[in-house]
Amino acid sequence: MKNRIINTDNSKTTILIRLMVGAVFLSEGFQKFLFADTLGAGRFEKIGLPSPEFLGSFVGCFEIVCGLLILFGLFTRLASIPLIIIMLVAIATTKAEVLAEKGFWEMMHGSRTDWAMLLGSLFLLIKGGGFWSADKILTKDGA
Repeated sequence: MKNRIINTDNSKTTILIRLMVGAVFLSEGFQKFLFADTLGAGRFEKIGLPSPEFLGSFVGCFEIVCGLLILFGLFTRLASIPLIIIMLVAIATTKAEVLAEKGFWEMMHGSRTDWAMLLGSLFLLIKGGGFWSADKILTKDGA
């Protein structure tokens, strides 16, 4: 089971996706604490999510931890799963209203980063960390 989680290919370009996904989630996670009123608990309260104080911290922690894991390429596949869930919830809770009120193209414009993060995270779930990753080092050492 452990080998299935850390197994990856020799792709050297996967690091580009890891850098994008990891850096954005790491940054967004910190911002949920730094700007809690607008990007953390306050944002969650505004969109009607339950327990916004808890959820803001909970999601922020996951974004920081999983963002760091992805940047290092450590347990990349496992770290991408919570991020996929976060992005699906973000799209469902913040873009459905835009779709209903302003239409498809406005929703697509406003969700371009969400889709990039969702698809980047899905890519990492499928491919793993790539050549330059801690996952690759662990598989070489037979861990």
